[in-house]
Amino acid sequence: MVTIGVRELKDNLSSVLQRVRWEREAVDITHHGQTIARLVPVEPPSSTTEEIEALMTDLATLAAEIGRQWPAGVSAVEAVAEGRRG
Repeated sequence: MVTIGVRELKDNLSSVLQRVRWEREAVDITHHGQTIARLVPVEPPSSTTEEIEALMTDLATLAAEIGRQWPAGVSAVEAVAEGRRG
């Protein structure tokens, strides 16, 4: 991990941010020798927009299937109560 002072950060902000972004390196920022902050790279999102859209489509398909098989006149509360009883 790299450690730099506030003045050096101010003078080289662009290059420090590039280092954090592209080299994925954390940088400790010091003021009068004491660490006051840490710049760390942000983790990329774990899911892409396409993956989320596919999951939403699957969820809509599942909801439609449940709706087709749901008994007429039975509320969700009644179904949960029945499931707990038996």
